[in-house]
Amino acid sequence: MVIVQDAEATKAFKPRWDKVLALVDTGITSFTGKTSVGEAWKTLVSTQDTVGIKVYSAPGGNSGTRPSVVAGVVSGLLQAGVPPQQIILWDKQWSDLRRAGFVDLAGRYGVRVSSSATAGYDETTAYENALLGQPVWGDLEFKRKGDGVGRKSFVSKLVTKEITKIINVTPLLNHNTAGVCGNLYSLALGSVDNTIRFESETARLATAVPEIYALPILGDRVVLNIVDALICQYQGEQRSLLHYSTALDELRFSTDPVALDVLSLQELNRQRKAAKMSVVTNSFDLYHNASLVEIGVSNLRNIDVETVR
Repeated sequence: MVIVQDAEATKAFKPRWDKVLALVDTGITSFTGKTSVGEAWKTLVSTQDTVGIKVYSAPGGNSGTRPSVVAGVVSGLLQAGVPPQQIILWDKQWSDLRRAGFVDLAGRYGVRVSSSATAGYDETTAYENALLGQPVWGDLEFKRKGDGVGRKSFVSKLVTKEITKIINVTPLLNHNTAGVCGNLYSLALGSVDNTIRFESETARLATAVPEIYALPILGDRVVLNIVDALICQYQGEQRSLLHYSTALDELRFSTDPVALDVLSLQELNRQRKAAKMSVVTNSFDLYHNASLVEIGVSNLRNIDVETVR
């Protein structure tokens, strides 16, 4: 894992775009060991790939994934020769993408923006769980009747039919059930339908999220995870609460989503303690389960971190 820092990357909780774009370049070259940005990205993707940059946009551009970080990724992919029409900024809901600024960002660079829900779901590719759900509007099985209806969460056609490589960019933001709105949670629940059945209980989420992420058509396509740790928001979840936030001015790069997420959990509790708030003992079951299915490393002692300033 590589962490890159620049104390001037934000000012009054607002990203300074030139600093952030430079920080992304430093991160990817440090992570890959390449001297040029284009060559660094070429180690992860090819010009034949359709690259999906998965963001977490529901909290908006201040507390969710920040457009400035994604702009740095897009700029690097373009330098690597990936055609702009083969770069897709995506999340589950189009309305969230628009409100967070990603539709405007896509227009600025001439790349695409898409919603996994709008793309529809693939009847042939699904995660099945014994827990019965009630499909809602937009889910593939909405209004269907019969045995087994509600037991499957179908993968978006955006993933199964279009995207060949995924770059996951998530904020350092608390989640009341998952612990952090991190790499595992964001990608898993953003890629499939019929997810309400998992979200009400920690134990359900802890089982479903790793198993969805581990679907070969999903997890095997992830080539890089980036934690947008410019700002750490340790309370608030989907709401932007900057008075419960700390500017860290960091970006974190790894191919291991589990390691990044458990370090994020540790950071959230560190910031709560510094703010003299009760320290939440987040459930690590989700991340332990993810390590059991060999998605990544959940033991903090086994995570190797390189910091670049």
